[in-house]
Amino acid sequence: MTGTVLVTGATGTLGREVVRLLVARGVAVRGLSRRVRDGGDGVEWVVGDLVTGAGIAEAVAGVETVVDCATTQGKQDVSGVERLVGQARQAGVRHLVYVSIVGVDRVPIAYYKAKLACERVVRESGLGWTVLRATQFHDLLFKVFGVSAKLPVFPVVAGARIQPVDVREVAAQVAGLVGAEPAGFAPEVGGPRARPYRELAEAYLRAAGRRRVLLPLRAPGAVGRALRAGGLTTPERAVGRGSFEEALARRFG
Repeated sequence: MTGTVLVTGATGTLGREVVRLLVARGVAVRGLSRRVRDGGDGVEWVVGDLVTGAGIAEAVAGVETVVDCATTQGKQDVSGVERLVGQARQAGVRHLVYVSIVGVDRVPIAYYKAKLACERVVRESGLGWTVLRATQFHDLLFKVFGVSAKLPVFPVVAGARIQPVDVREVAAQVAGLVGAEPAGFAPEVGGPRARPYRELAEAYLRAAGRRRVLLPLRAPGAVGRALRAGGLTTPERAVGRGSFEEALARRFG
């Protein structure tokens, strides 16, 4: 029987889906939040902050598995994971599941470097560990394209290919790791197919009913080369089924 599971980033895009699936399975879920939250949803909510370390010792107490879905979108992720690992080790946590991103070892942008460093902390933690890398969620593209659509021209990254995936499908893979043995690097999770950034942008604009002139921008240096080489994709792991167009239909009706 699966013991108590702590989910960090439990109110985020991925975390809330993981929590929902685990609760539906009857798992005892403890959700970490930086704010006090009401109960009644089958979750034991605890207040804590990975950046400051406040409340983390209490959050991991009595926990068997930690699922780390939290992110600060920056370098603070590394110190946050270090704090989490330290407290989890002291609490005797059996399994740490860390959710990462496809391409963190190939695309040298600052955030990906931070995620790669987090993976290293997890690998060297002394805990049983599993790292699951996934491609970009539909929700992330919605945010990026939503900002771009407000500009006079719509910038598109020339030559880049993206393999967007439904966050619910990633959450199902993450939830499936709970109760399983630590697996090291789990098989990656990618969307149905890799597609040009421009093609996805055009699909977004059609669904949103917006007209914009697309402005191709060539990313420079090593980052540009990695993007054009498909560094954000995992074609051999195109296991997702939900398409970007289906996600757009849900978003815009």
